Amino acid sequence: MFSHCVMFVVGLAIGLSDPARLPEAPAESLGFDPEALAEVSAAVSEAVDDGSVPGAVVLVGRQGQIALVEAVGRRAVEPEAQEMTRDTVFDMASLTKPVATATAVMVLWERGQIDLDEPITTYLPELANHGKEAITVEMLLRHRAGLIPDNAIGDYQHGVEEAWRRINEIDLVGTPGERFRYTDVGFLILGRLVERVSGMTLDAFVRENVFGPLGMADSTFLPLDNGIELDRVAPTEREGDDWVRGVVHDPRSRAVGGVAGHAGLFSTADDLAVYAQTLLNDGEGPNGTRILSPPTVRAMIDAGDTPDGERRGLGWDLNTGYSVPKGERFGPESFGHTGFTGTSIWIDPDTEAFVILLTSRLHPGGDKPSPTALRRRIATIVASAIVDGPPAPSSVTEGEVLCGIDVLEADDFAPITGKRIGLITNHTGRTRDGRTTIDVLFEAEGIELVALFSPEHGIRGLLDTNIDDSKDEQTGLPVYSLYGERRKPSPEQLEGLDALVFDIADIGTRFYTYISTMGLAMEAAAEAEIPIFVLDRPNPIGGQAVQGPVRDDDLGSFIAFHRLPVRHGMTIGELALMFNQEREIGAELTVVQCRGWRRSLWFDQTGLLWVNPSPNMRSLTEALLYPGVGLLEATNLATGRGTDTPFERLGAPWIDPQRWAKELNAEGLDGVRFVPIRFSPTERQYAGEDCGGVYILIKDWETIDPIEVGIALAVTLRRLYPDDWKPDALNRLMTNRAAYDAIVNGASVRAVERTWARELREFLAVREHFLRYED
Repeated sequence: MFSHCVMFVVGLAIGLSDPARLPEAPAESLGFDPEALAEVSAAVSEAVDDGSVPGAVVLVGRQGQIALVEAVGRRAVEPEAQEMTRDTVFDMASLTKPVATATAVMVLWERGQIDLDEPITTYLPELANHGKEAITVEMLLRHRAGLIPDNAIGDYQHGVEEAWRRINEIDLVGTPGERFRYTDVGFLILGRLVERVSGMTLDAFVRENVFGPLGMADSTFLPLDNGIELDRVAPTEREGDDWVRGVVHDPRSRAVGGVAGHAGLFSTADDLAVYAQTLLNDGEGPNGTRILSPPTVRAMIDAGDTPDGERRGLGWDLNTGYSVPKGERFGPESFGHTGFTGTSIWIDPDTEAFVILLTSRLHPGGDKPSPTALRRRIATIVASAIVDGPPAPSSVTEGEVLCGIDVLEADDFAPITGKRIGLITNHTGRTRDGRTTIDVLFEAEGIELVALFSPEHGIRGLLDTNIDDSKDEQTGLPVYSLYGERRKPSPEQLEGLDALVFDIADIGTRFYTYISTMGLAMEAAAEAEIPIFVLDRPNPIGGQAVQGPVRDDDLGSFIAFHRLPVRHGMTIGELALMFNQEREIGAELTVVQCRGWRRSLWFDQTGLLWVNPSPNMRSLTEALLYPGVGLLEATNLATGRGTDTPFERLGAPWIDPQRWAKELNAEGLDGVRFVPIRFSPTERQYAGEDCGGVYILIKDWETIDPIEVGIALAVTLRRLYPDDWKPDALNRLMTNRAAYDAIVNGASVRAVERTWARELREFLAVREHFLRYED
């Protein structure tokens, strides 16, 4: 702590010429997939190469450190070329609004000098005309004041005093507080508010109260007057014979002297990183200096009661039409802003991450559009590269869901009291509070647990091979394998048992073999004339969507036990009821239903502990993608096994990742995008080989159809690589000849989907009879 203070004091003594920087750390140590994060650099380089921007500095931070920072292209193209450098100073344009002006307002609010609910005319009485008396400070911060976006540039041509007189006389274009209207005028007024209340110019106030304390040495208005060398500043456009460089581009800000609440700030990527981390630290800078209290920071990034599509904090954008830098994966609590010159910042408290992109897109000709696509792409890549926890859908309402084992225990095990029990389970069989079903039944009074049966992956869910019989170390009970020499309990193993109990979590996909194990166990119970109790669990990917080809009648197998579509939208208990009737098993079946679960709930809305149901099913994202990506596993593709993100990436050595991603994105699938990547799996096909492929980004959990994703993968591979991709084994998991033939014959995604439409409708009608939970 002392060393930081010394560095800060020295910086002040030399005019803050030594900029503060966050420390750097390897991407993997900050919870990023390094290969996925490296796609940020590729995206920026591509934008520079195609002329979208002359150059850029991009910086990605997380957990107080920098995971990636890169300067690409040129700082200046004309009058002479200059390479982009990390310390390039950019015209922030509208980033001035949150970083300087809104922060200054909140400093004054925290000090009690400004009341956000007070009319602006309390502080600036000259605005009391045309109904502006109804405008509060908070309305201005949220762009809800009813003001015009910009007043005429002619209003600024007769000096600063006249410009402000005309701003004061501006009429309303809407009712204050009624709706979101982005406005520079509103922040011009807020800048004036800071000056009036503080008695200081806006630039002096933020230098003394924000940038100086944080060590943001390169953040300033009027950079050439404040120690910034001209050559370090990225130029914008030409005006006459001169380049706009070191002078604010915005003409209104320039007209009032270059210091204004809506534009005029200059800064660097490293300074913005310090500022972003300060907000993530609840107002305390990385150097230990606090500029705002935690409640003040939370107020700044709280959207309040602003409606959907107009979600604004106090200076910050959360979810509006301007929220492009949010990308497709950052959560609902994330926030940021853009600047007209090509700048942007986005900060996500949930992941403790932030993304800064600085370009001078107006240079040299002023004719380049805003880097919208680049902002979105980079943010999506960054959010998707975070791999140290399962990504969750954005809108979560947690429920109090009890699984079948919880309900059974709550009912004092009444249905199985006095019975000798055989339990079919694995590590996913747990109570809501995390106790294993094995332990619960073994310790329960009035029940004698005498045998265990394990499915594929073993009793602990760690193996990807055939399983041998064994003994459970904790209970001493025999563990009979149902994924080895036999797939269903033998008569000898069931001898002396009074009942079977089944408790294993499914993931909602037809070819996930736990449901096959359950079906065969039901057959064995029926043959042994003992009852079977299925302890139900939620379908982790929801109980509403039903998608994909229905299995052909004659293609049943252990990975296609029943005539189901790939994504069936049923719980394991509902499937048991279907199997028993449809297959005429005749088991004495009891399903102990969940309590509190609805079909609309994703797993992360249940409040239940996520336990990887198999070695490569490590997150809810992977569970959702598996029905589609898993279809291709039998072909000559690496599907992410042997990487940190199975089923979120796939590829092969012969694939051109950019070409494939472009083809996939051109399909225009709902709720998903594809990012070109390279990766090297550590197991299975292509172990240790460099593979080109794609990373699958879910941008909308409600609209994505994972089966459509899988079909698009197959269709585009067939189109681009007819000689390299070998689809011969595709139907092993698809188990639908019509769909398979359509893919092989080069049909479109929509044409392939039509092949199973009728059968899917028929299945839906049958399925209705076995559903036990409400939507």
